Amino acid sequence: MKYHSTNNPAHQVDLKEAILRSLPPDNGLYMPNTLPVLGVDFWGKWRDLSFSEIGFAVADAFFGEDVPEEKLREIVDGTLAFDAPIITLAPGDHILELFHGPTLAFKDFGARFMARLMAYLTRGENRELTVLVATSGDTGGAVASAFHKVPGTRVIILYPKGKVSGLQEKQLTALGGNITALEIEGTFDDCQALVKKAFLEREVAERMNLTSANSINLSRLVPQSFYYIHSARQLADGIEPVFVVPSGNFGNLTAGLLAKQLGLPIRHFIAATNRNDVVPAYLETGTYTPRPSVATISNAMDVGAPSNFVRMSALFGNSWDKFRGCVSGMSFTDEETRVAIREAKALHGYEVCPHTAVGWLAAKRWHAAHPGSSTITLATAHPAKFPDVMDAELGVGAVEIPERLAILADKEKVATNLPKDWEPFRDWLAAHIT
Repeated sequence: MKYHSTNNPAHQVDLKEAILRSLPPDNGLYMPNTLPVLGVDFWGKWRDLSFSEIGFAVADAFFGEDVPEEKLREIVDGTLAFDAPIITLAPGDHILELFHGPTLAFKDFGARFMARLMAYLTRGENRELTVLVATSGDTGGAVASAFHKVPGTRVIILYPKGKVSGLQEKQLTALGGNITALEIEGTFDDCQALVKKAFLEREVAERMNLTSANSINLSRLVPQSFYYIHSARQLADGIEPVFVVPSGNFGNLTAGLLAKQLGLPIRHFIAATNRNDVVPAYLETGTYTPRPSVATISNAMDVGAPSNFVRMSALFGNSWDKFRGCVSGMSFTDEETRVAIREAKALHGYEVCPHTAVGWLAAKRWHAAHPGSSTITLATAHPAKFPDVMDAELGVGAVEIPERLAILADKEKVATNLPKDWEPFRDWLAAHIT
């Protein structure tokens, strides 16, 4: 299959170029020339398939022309080593738990698939691959875990100073080995801008053999569509769910749109955001206006210029009417989020992280206007990753910290502090990446 830039359909590359170079030279994003649709042979039996069988069918539809079946099954099976169960809080009010992977966040699905696909695409090569990634919270930890000690790779993670939780920070700064963390004096948008600039400087990108693990990389999105299908099949036959997606850089929602394109019956999507509401504002006004992000307690969603907006828009033929016909936007304040955390615990005995709380608020608002519908809210991270917020709302120690997080508390943070400007970052790359 060939892949084209959203900025220039005439610019086309093969799978290896699209995945390993991540970003077209014109600053667009790669999209497959043909968006696959799964046939009746799949949809006739999808409810009876395992998670891995669903994953393979989707991965094969996108990558089967370029990756042998045996290898693709191996990649999928290695990715889906943990489940994504649905929890029902009330009739029609479902939570999809995506935090059962090694770093307790939904990013584990995409990062593990990407690491395995990249290993296949670079097989037999002697040149080291440099994975460059920006994180607003969970991406960094998931990528660090997926690529840690993987031969032939080195990972550089940029994160905004003071804007990720302490445990999130430890997940990306304490592994060592082939993982390097850069603490940037700025926002996630500043980190993302540095990553994009490095890829657009083609001499830099080629000399350092750069690839990205952000959701600008298509191989991050495809595996995230697996769990949309997996979760929908856990509902009763005939129910078309409304998916509520806590959204920052909008890779997760884009993955849901890919699942719908594949043929999954979905009634609607809700893009649930915090105060960084550029997409809900676009859906209301028709004008897309990126702006500097603001800090909130749902930090992984603090994105003011979401990269995947151009992908989503392309999927709707750049039509505002089609976009808002499929996706609604809702935004909430920190205080509303805090109240939701307390309410979920009081009403259902269920603990939601600050990001999932934003999604649950959106689901509640949807139910109020559409009684009788079924929502699936994506629970993007384990609440224990945000101890300051959870302790403040539910009481100190109310959320049990899983051992894989608890052991990080005493580990040493190792990170290099850099300003948000291109020149110091370029110079650091030149000095440390040969």
